[in-house]
Amino acid sequence: MRISEGNKLEKIIIVGDRVLIKPKTSSDQTKSGLYLPPGVQEKEKVQEGYIMRVGPGYPIPVDFGYEEDTWKEEDEEEVRYIPLQAKEGDLAIYLQRDAIEINYQGEKYFIVPQSAVLMLVREEDL
Repeated sequence: MRISEGNKLEKIIIVGDRVLIKPKTSSDQTKSGLYLPPGVQEKEKVQEGYIMRVGPGYPIPVDFGYEEDTWKEEDEEEVRYIPLQAKEGDLAIYLQRDAIEINYQGEKYFIVPQSAVLMLVREEDL
């Protein structure tokens, strides 16, 4: 049984305002026809890749009522988030310096804060 890209990432939970990006495979040849040695394009300041998973967003502080006894253990309130602008499947142009490289099941990914994403390209079906 072959595990698809989506299935193998199901167990990954991205925290906060971060996104998981799979780098776009780049050509080893420039537009003028020169071949680049390995690693040259990885050192560029700006990279691009596809967003595979998205974190919940920016947490919103919980408004505690001071009239109540806050020390009592009661039902914990759900944490609320401001959602991120990025969505799974978007092509992201991001700053390499803020990206953290990880290897997961033999694949290379980057964890990037949304603040490092410069631009998104979204293909939406009309």
